[in-house]
Amino acid sequence: MEKANLKVCMDFLSKLSNNNNREWFNDNKSIYQEAHQHLILFADELLAIMNSHDQIETPNGKKSLFRIYRDVRFSKDKTPYQTHFSGGFRRATSFLRGGYYFRIQPGNSIIAGGFWAPNSEDLKHIRAQIAQDDEPLREIINDKKTNSYFGGLEGEQVKTAPKGFSNGHPSIDLLRYKQLILTHHFSDKEVIDNGFVKKVNTGFKHMRPFFDYMSDILTTDLNGAPLL
Repeated sequence: MEKANLKVCMDFLSKLSNNNNREWFNDNKSIYQEAHQHLILFADELLAIMNSHDQIETPNGKKSLFRIYRDVRFSKDKTPYQTHFSGGFRRATSFLRGGYYFRIQPGNSIIAGGFWAPNSEDLKHIRAQIAQDDEPLREIINDKKTNSYFGGLEGEQVKTAPKGFSNGHPSIDLLRYKQLILTHHFSDKEVIDNGFVKKVNTGFKHMRPFFDYMSDILTTDLNGAPLL
C-alpha cells in the first residue's frame, strides 16, 4: 500500500500561499492533484486506525476532506484558495457525540475535536448539565496530561451570561462557552515525519474522556435517565 508523503502537501501549500490566484493554480493543477492524493492516503490511513478504537461514520478518507476552493461571495478576502488542507471525522450513532478535525498547513498544523456548532437544544442541555454538576468536566479539562497536551478548553463564548444564568453562577466560566473545543498544534517537522499519522491518532485518543463525558450528558436527562 502506498504511504502518504505529507511533505508533498506542505511544499504545495507553501507555493500556493505565495501564488494564491487562479492562473498559477491552473498552471500547477498536476502538483495540486499529487498533493491531494497524498492527503487522501493520509486520511484513509488515519481513518483505518481510528476505527480500531472508535466508531466513525465518515465512509473513507476522501469523504473527510474539505474543499480547497474558498467561498468568497461575502468575504473581503478574495483569494480563491485555502492555504491549508483540512478534514474531519464524525463519530457514529446518536450515542457517540463530537467530531474530529485536522488541518495541514505550514506553520499552523493542528488537530482539534469537540463541538463547533451545537444546536440550540443541545447547547441548552449541555449548560443545564454543567450548571447542575461541573466537577466531571473540570476534572477532564484540568487533568495534568490533558491540560499539558491541549492547553485547556477553547471556543467562542458569550460576553456576559447566557440566558437563564447569572454572572455570579459558580460555573459561569464554563457556561459562557458556545463552542467546546480541544486543540493541539504540530510543528512542520512533526507533520512530514513518517510517524505523524500515529501522533494524530494518539492526539484524538486523548480527546476520548471529553467525548465520553459529553456523549453521556447529551444522551441522559438531569437525573441520569436515558433520553434515547
